[in-house]
Order: sequence, then C-alpha cells, then structure tokens
Amino acid sequence: MSDLIPREGGHEVDSEAQQRAELETVRDAERYPVPDPGLPEHLPRLTDVDEKAFDRATRQVATMFGLVPVLAIAFVVIYFAVPREAAFLGTNAKNLGLGLTAGMALMLIGVGAVQWGRQIMDDHEMVDHRHGAASTKEDVEYVLRELDAGTDESRIRRRKVLGYSLGGALAALGLPLIVSFADLGPWPTKRVRAATIESTIWKQGIRLVHDVTYEPIKASEMVIGQLVNAQPENLQELHGTEFLTEKAKASIIIVRMDPNDIKIPDERRDWQVGGILCYSKICTHVGCPISLWEQQTHHLLCPCHQSTFDLGDSGLVVFGPAARALPQLPITTDAEGYLVARQGFTVPVGPSYFERDSRGDYKGE
Repeated sequence: MSDLIPREGGHEVDSEAQQRAELETVRDAERYPVPDPGLPEHLPRLTDVDEKAFDRATRQVATMFGLVPVLAIAFVVIYFAVPREAAFLGTNAKNLGLGLTAGMALMLIGVGAVQWGRQIMDDHEMVDHRHGAASTKEDVEYVLRELDAGTDESRIRRRKVLGYSLGGALAALGLPLIVSFADLGPWPTKRVRAATIESTIWKQGIRLVHDVTYEPIKASEMVIGQLVNAQPENLQELHGTEFLTEKAKASIIIVRMDPNDIKIPDERRDWQVGGILCYSKICTHVGCPISLWEQQTHHLLCPCHQSTFDLGDSGLVVFGPAARALPQLPITTDAEGYLVARQGFTVPVGPSYFERDSRGDYKGE
C-alpha cells in the first residue's frame, strides 16, 4: 500500500501520486523549456470600431472582385481580335495582353480575399490543442459548427455583395479557360479530320518503294514469306514537319504469302497481286510501328503491347488490346511490273479516337 502524508486540515494525500505529479512537472519543464506566453491582448481593428471604415473595406473588396469579369471579357476580346503577329514594345502584343488580363484577374481575386480576411472577417485569437487523427462523431459535429461559425464570421450573410462579387469573379475566370481550349489544336470537325488524320498521300498509281532507299519494288522480285518495309514514292518530295507527319500515316509493310494458304474476301480479290498484300504499318491500338513477322503463322506482332494481326486473314486481330484490323492498301502493278497503289486506304490508319467512324473497318466473314 502507498504511504499517506498528513496535511493541514486533516486531509491526507497519496505520496506516490504526488511524486508522479512532481515528476511529470519536471519532464514538462525539460520538454518545454520556454514557458507558454499565452495569448496577447486583443487589439480591435479600425473596421471593428468604425462602421465607415468597414463599409470602405467592403467596397474595396467588392470592386476588386467586380473588375475580374471585365478583365476576363478583355481576355476573350484580345484572343479573337488581336492578330498573332502583332507586336507591342518589342514583344508579341497578343501574348502580352492575354498575360496581363489573366494575371491581373487572378491577382485581384487574391488581393481581395486577403483584404476580406484582414479587414472584414471577425478578428479574434483561438487556441487549437493537438488531438488524434481519427474523427469522432463529436469532431464531425464540431467541424460543422465551426463551418457555420466561419460563415457568420466572414460577414458574408451581412454583406451579401461580397459573396455575389466573389462568385461572379470566379465564374468569369472560366471564360479565359474555355477560350484557351481553342489553342489545343484545330477543332476535329469531319472536314478537318478528312483533310488531316484520316487521309494519307497514297493515291492511285503511286509506286510502293523501299523505306530509306526509295527503290521501287517489282512484284516478280518478292518471294513467299518475305516482308518489306515500304513508303509511297511521293514521300521523298516532302520535307521537315510535313515529311514526318505524312510518313507517320503512310508507312506500310508488304508481304508475300502462298495464295492457297490465305483467306482473301471476294471484295478484296483485286487488292493483291499473286499473294502479295500491303497493310498499314501503324498498329490500331496506340499507333506503334509494326514489323515483327512470323512467316509460318502469317502473324504480325506489335512490340509495344503484343497486339497480333493475321495478315493471311485481312489483318484481323487475333490477340492483344487492338480492337480493329490493320487497314489494307489495295495494290496492283504498272506496265513495268512495279507495285503501285490501286487507290488510297479505304479507312483511316492508326489508333482509334473518339470521332472515328469504324463502320468501314473489315470485321471478318
């Protein structure tokens, strides 16, 4: 049993409890060598004691928020009205105008929010003791009460113009964002797609030539089981970005197989020359170039995600994530026996995209 220490007035205390309390006091002194200074004396702000100052601060914040829609509209006007090549003070006028209007709009919202917090919201000190991370029911109720109290302290219910002006400012900032989407690229209308990603430089009569060397390919020179990486002959006429763009769409592979070992649909009988078939080299999954050729199975394997296409069956997918068959290029020979395109691709090449019409893709018999 613990010892009891007599005290004045006839009361007794547990000596062990007293020792533990004294030890805890010593430990606190070691952990917190600087005494708690407590909260300083609260000094009211001018807006707390002067209604005119409070009204003036309200007008300042509302004015800053109110200028944001004006700047947002100016951003839109500059975007459409100022030419891209216009210059001002040695810099691009359009970029300068867009940067100033958008930057000032964001700055006014920030400065207005700071002024609101410093001059209008309730100004009193609070002490928040550390607690566990888990939220109890009491904690949730406390947070909800605090949110409601914060709303009251912001004076937004008393000065509704602050809420309206802030809401209008934030909503107006959506205008520059929406307009800026136009610079992500041309709108993918049907006409734009037909002139860009859905077309290639393949046309009737264009010769099939070896990649890099651009040497034409004779049908009689190809042997069964051979695969050739090829390009359209007119690709060498292009340069720079246009060359790279068209090569990415027009690249092909040519294979020769035994006509008795492959399936040729009736509507594609004239798309091949003695078992020589031509397909797009671009995988229909995510657009990787393909040339891993298995002669015995007639399968073409994409190295990126292992999509596998059966070139002996119109390029149908037999394995992997690709959802569409490889587009086939109709070919024939010219008067000299060289392989030429009978026409361009009948469907867009490359990976799928949202607006792509897949009704023309070959799906097998």
